[in-house]
Amino acid sequence: MEITTLGIDLAKSVFQLHGVDDRGTVVLQKKLRRGAVLDFLGKLEPCLIGMEACASSHYWAREIAALGHDVRLIPPAYVKPYVKRQKNDAADAEAICEAVTRPNMRFVPVKTHDQQAVLMLHRSRDLLMRQRTMILNAIRAHLAEFGTITAQGPRKVVELVRRLSDPDDGLDLPALARSALLSLAAQLETLAEEIVKIERQLMAWHRQNQASQRLETIPGVGILTATAIAASVPDPTVFKSGRQFAAWLGLVPRQNSSGGKDRLGRVSKMGNGYLRRLLVVGATSVTRRAGTTDTRTGAWVRSLLERKPTRLVTVAIANKTARTAWALLAKEENYKAAPAI
Repeated sequence: MEITTLGIDLAKSVFQLHGVDDRGTVVLQKKLRRGAVLDFLGKLEPCLIGMEACASSHYWAREIAALGHDVRLIPPAYVKPYVKRQKNDAADAEAICEAVTRPNMRFVPVKTHDQQAVLMLHRSRDLLMRQRTMILNAIRAHLAEFGTITAQGPRKVVELVRRLSDPDDGLDLPALARSALLSLAAQLETLAEEIVKIERQLMAWHRQNQASQRLETIPGVGILTATAIAASVPDPTVFKSGRQFAAWLGLVPRQNSSGGKDRLGRVSKMGNGYLRRLLVVGATSVTRRAGTTDTRTGAWVRSLLERKPTRLVTVAIANKTARTAWALLAKEENYKAAPAI
């Protein structure tokens, strides 16, 4: 078999392969168990291999590339148009094999072990933060059932939880209810410790990564945002411009243009939702500090706030921050604030 292009549909146990030769003739349609994939590919001559950028795809891309093959990851949304009729593993593998050969196809850079580990820290922290919010809401709701209304904010709930261990706290609670709340309080304390541990690890990685340190110099970008962008974008040259990077994050209006008429709708919210959320949160802090900054960006934000709603201005700042982040990564420079004219 003289396979020049191979499409692989990844799965947990059974992988589907679809291979063609240099004339486009199908020469391979095969199912393989997970343990036999690398042995089979190791016997083939180096060729172009396409896979969808899905779960475990970066691991397989690194392992297969080590065998000498040219591996490219494709966003699943870009593979779907090449599926002819029914949805099955064989049709998906054929579609991947066809999509990977398109000259205008966009690919996902393969992440290293280090980058995937940092992103795992981010995902773990995000999960722990959601669990922390759930427990805080549960404690507030349980106390409300006994007539104790807590003020807004996590600190108010934490202060009230500390009083539960004191029998003279002034709270009229049954012993069973107090025991249940103390169990939630113990879980809340454990979550807080784990979150702090993860944040320390992110700080340690940030101090030894030059790209993350450059990103931190942008207003509205902290340690979390800087490390997340640096780990998520291993190769900034994949994007032709900062505008393309912002569009990848979903920070641009959705288009429905036709007949030469431009129709722009709401923000598309496509791409990496976690990065987009971090950038919007950072842009919110920039908006609040706009009145105290003497830079050109501060003057631009103040002029926008006079004409547009605050949330719309926040998204515009997030878009600008994303384009600035791409420029710093591509040019390997630090942020320099332009003085106000």
